[in-house]
Amino acid sequence: MRRLAARGAAGDAREVAAPGADIWDCARGWSPSSSRLTDLCALWQPGVFLPSADGSRASAGVGKSRPNEAEKLSTVWKAHIERHKASGARGLGSGEQGLVLRMARQQAPPWVHIALILFLLSLGGAIEIPMDPSIQNELTQPPTITKQSVKDHIVDPRDNILIECEAKGNPAPSFHWTRNSRFFNIAKDPRVSMRRRSGTLVIDFRSGGRPEEYEGEYQCFARNKFGTALSNRIRLQVSKSPLWPKENLDPVVVQEGAPLTLQCNPPPGLPSPVIFWMSSSMEPITQDKRVSQGHNGDLYFSNVMLQDMQTDYSCNARFHFTHTIQQKNPFTLKVLTNNPYNDSSLRNHPDIYSARGVAERTPSFMYPQGTSSSQMVLRGMDLLLECIASGVPTPDIAWYKKGGDLPSNKAKFENFNKALRITNVSEEDSGEYFCLASNKMGSIRHTISVRVKAAPYWLDEPKNLILAPGEDGRLVCRANGNPKPTVQWMVNGEPLQSAPPNPNREVAGDTIIFRDTQISSRAVYQCNTSNEHGYLLANAFVSVLDVPPRMLSARNQLIRVILYNRTRLDCPFFGSPIPTLRWFKNGQGSNLDGGNYHVYENGSLEIKMIRKEDQGIYTCVATNILGKAENQVRLEVKDPTRIYRMPEDQVAKRGTTVQLECRVKHDPSLKLTVSWLKDDEPLYIGNRMKKEDDSLTIFGVAERDQGSYTCMASTELDQDLAKAYLTVLADQATPTNRLAALPKGRPDRPRDLELTDLAERSVRLTWIPGDDNNSPITDYVVQFEEDQFQPGVWHDHSRFPGSVNSAVLHLSPYVNYQFRVIAVNEVGSSHPSLPSERYRTSGAPPESNPSDVKGEGTRKNNMEITWTPMNATSAFGPNLRYIVKWRRRETRETWNNVTVWGSRYVVGQTPVYVPYEIRVQAENDFGKGPEPDTIIGYSGEDLPSAPRRFRVRQPNLETINLEWDHPEHPNGILIGYILRYVPFNGTKLGKQMVENFSPNQTKFSVQRADPVSRYRFSLSARTQVGSGEAATEESPAPPNEAYTNNQADIATQGWFIGLMCAIALLVLILLIVCFIKRSRGGKYPVREKKDVPLGPEDPKEEDGSFDYSDEDNKPLQGSQTSLDGTIKQQESDDSLVDYGEGGEGQFNEDGSFIGQYTVKKDKEETEGNESSEATSPVNAIYSLA
Repeated sequence: MRRLAARGAAGDAREVAAPGADIWDCARGWSPSSSRLTDLCALWQPGVFLPSADGSRASAGVGKSRPNEAEKLSTVWKAHIERHKASGARGLGSGEQGLVLRMARQQAPPWVHIALILFLLSLGGAIEIPMDPSIQNELTQPPTITKQSVKDHIVDPRDNILIECEAKGNPAPSFHWTRNSRFFNIAKDPRVSMRRRSGTLVIDFRSGGRPEEYEGEYQCFARNKFGTALSNRIRLQVSKSPLWPKENLDPVVVQEGAPLTLQCNPPPGLPSPVIFWMSSSMEPITQDKRVSQGHNGDLYFSNVMLQDMQTDYSCNARFHFTHTIQQKNPFTLKVLTNNPYNDSSLRNHPDIYSARGVAERTPSFMYPQGTSSSQMVLRGMDLLLECIASGVPTPDIAWYKKGGDLPSNKAKFENFNKALRITNVSEEDSGEYFCLASNKMGSIRHTISVRVKAAPYWLDEPKNLILAPGEDGRLVCRANGNPKPTVQWMVNGEPLQSAPPNPNREVAGDTIIFRDTQISSRAVYQCNTSNEHGYLLANAFVSVLDVPPRMLSARNQLIRVILYNRTRLDCPFFGSPIPTLRWFKNGQGSNLDGGNYHVYENGSLEIKMIRKEDQGIYTCVATNILGKAENQVRLEVKDPTRIYRMPEDQVAKRGTTVQLECRVKHDPSLKLTVSWLKDDEPLYIGNRMKKEDDSLTIFGVAERDQGSYTCMASTELDQDLAKAYLTVLADQATPTNRLAALPKGRPDRPRDLELTDLAERSVRLTWIPGDDNNSPITDYVVQFEEDQFQPGVWHDHSRFPGSVNSAVLHLSPYVNYQFRVIAVNEVGSSHPSLPSERYRTSGAPPESNPSDVKGEGTRKNNMEITWTPMNATSAFGPNLRYIVKWRRRETRETWNNVTVWGSRYVVGQTPVYVPYEIRVQAENDFGKGPEPDTIIGYSGEDLPSAPRRFRVRQPNLETINLEWDHPEHPNGILIGYILRYVPFNGTKLGKQMVENFSPNQTKFSVQRADPVSRYRFSLSARTQVGSGEAATEESPAPPNEAYTNNQADIATQGWFIGLMCAIALLVLILLIVCFIKRSRGGKYPVREKKDVPLGPEDPKEEDGSFDYSDEDNKPLQGSQTSLDGTIKQQESDDSLVDYGEGGEGQFNEDGSFIGQYTVKKDKEETEGNESSEATSPVNAIYSLA
């Protein structure tokens, strides 16, 4: 069964949409200093301030302390500050638009005043008087010019002269005029009169007189006791249309193909006449690329053809005011030609000039003359550049701008491309333009230098300034132009220099600053800014009002509103100083603002969702230092109108009776009306139909009754709709469901969403299912949207079985919910339902804190604390913010804290890579969230120091081992090491190689490419910032290759084995000799200094000492012998001492081992040397001896 329904609400006229939808939400600011307060704007609707688009509706007013309270804030601004602390900034209720600025200040140094003035120059605003007639008639106001004639006023001499000047003020102003800067005595001239209650001059010529006698410069003065306002200086001129001088014009003789200019020279008129060319028979002259009229009125022929003399040419001037046309005597042309026959068949010839024997010529300019010219134009005017060229064939004209393109949005070509017009010229249109005239014979160009000047134009026009007594304010008059305009201030029509001194007034160039204004400060100021191209004159009055609060709306209004709707209670008010407005319910309780209530800047109270308990009497109270005013609004809450039993789709046979039900529930205090529509048109209830309160009956159903029927139940506040479809079958058909044969499809979207059982954390949502389209509904998905954090984004809330159409939804605090429902069957999902009305839950402190809290350094001296901000369902209240705390870990420092409205905070001036304890706690206007967890973060990293104890070892000739320790100051998390090394041999360098290691690796081995080269190593540690200081080392020098090979192979050589045997035999013989001599009592003196080695060349001495060497002093195999028989030492610095165990042995130049012989004084000394000298055979002999 298909069910279709729709609901709507007419609502009260005061019901409004969500804030921001059709109401401009005023910005406001509150300085951290309690002595400075700023209302940035105010809103009114209807009859309330609304800022203008450019924010320049009024000049700024600034509150100032009274003279007798120089060290304290005035009572006025104390009240303002207390009001703003309690309820936030409020705007001024009024009937006109405006912008309000109020600031309280205390005594401060001069530089503070200068900074304050500069700040004020960027803001604007003042009180504006509402349009309410009762207010307008009671408040005094200086004059204001409301209407005046144009500066250049040209009049028709046949009519009376009218010079307009109208003004308003309270009391009504009086008027007088000056003519040519002298008083114009109207009473002495019978032709001149002034309109009643106006300053408009009327000069009547019905009784004679010449209008030219009244030409001159006029200025109107409007005056009352509070000041004088001035009109512009109006230059009156009488239109002139002089006659053309009589002249006889001879025929103009010209050669065919030559250029020709017919000059018009119209008589000077005021304004200039409109020029056009015709024949004497009043036929228009056909113009084209060859023949055209210039901007100066002359007629130009790029080249004359024979057919041009078939008519004459007359210049005509049309004068605007007289609506007359004057005609100049016609020109007659006589064309000399080489081909006298004017054959019409030649006109379509592709080259008519050669066909007629006309010589072709390159282009030349007829206007302007020469190759260059200049032109000046004023800003905002139209620039017209013109180039007219002669030539055969007729040249084409093209336009260009040097160094750029033509402004396509405001440039257009006229007069067959001979003229370029640029509208609304600005400074960027200055420069050099050139036109290019070309035909097949060649081209020429003319350059036009364009200079853009400017008459004065407003940057900041002074506006009327209305202040309360004791306030400060300013008038600003800024204009620009070229040349730069000068600014002259006047007060009440007199130069400011000659006006009586005013200690509360200070002139600073284009600004007049008022301090501590009083009632006597009222006046009208004029700003005149001018340069050689024109002037601007503006009036702005300063009015000081002292007005107690007043209510501007009817008293004791009654507002009725439907339950769960949104409404607004208006309370327009006015006062000076600006009153404070507060709302109270039923005459008691605190000020209403926050939660379900929202007070706009204009004082209007919005109730976001009406509930039964919101019914009552609301009182608005406006207060300033002069008094207070109040008004009451009675709010009644009505139940919504609901169709609880809707008509259902039916299928009926023709001639049967059908009843469509429509049962309605409504508020009993409202009048209910039930009506029916057929196919969305009003249903005519005929004899076959019966309409009752809860049903519609159709007797004898006919085929014309088929269609949709809508039941519409309405009251004066709302309405509800329900729709059903009636299908009529023929007699032979069997009544069946008309949808039975349809294929399965997605379900229709649910409808008529309703919120009931409203609670702080829950609500019941009820909906009416849509048609399942022959596939049962299996699920309903409830989605929600909130308008604070992610407006317009829908989120899944919960899922329910397809058998229910009502569910209790659990909600989060302080979320402005809106729900919709999606039906699901086996085919797919329906379209979402229309959204429900909004429901805002009451607020509460947050129950959680932001997640993913991190502290990481972005620089070496900071730490950025970030977190994932909480969403709308976890904010739980307005003005969600985060309390960020941090301190260094394990230092027991006090916690640093700051309140942040975003999702990050940067801590500055931190040591490098230091751990911090971090906490981020959520807070809203209802309180703080739970105590947050402590997170460990680190400040920024820096480059690490060099690795410690970098060592290079070479265990053999093929491998070099490297070892190191971690840096002493890592300055962050080590991410690895970089090793760079390069082989070298003397000054020759090899290819550098790079190795990257993990942060835990502290060893590495390098395989040598050759046994000769050395290696230079550079090792540095890395953090996220980069590589730090490097540690450098070099590998040890390798031993000599020949010497190394000799040492490796000598033990296996036959000669070496034989030599060792000979030495052993020799030692044995010497031992025997020693024993023999000893047995005979022989003594052998020894060297006194045992540490002195025996030289290889020492001769035997007489005292019995001797040297020992190998046989015949032959060098070892592989040693090198010099020419003198000595042995050269190898290049390597190494010796066998480094590879053996003996510490005393030395090698001679021939590579042989030389022992040292010493006399042992006693047995202990001999025994002590045995171990260290065992390798020396000579020492062994001494020991035995």
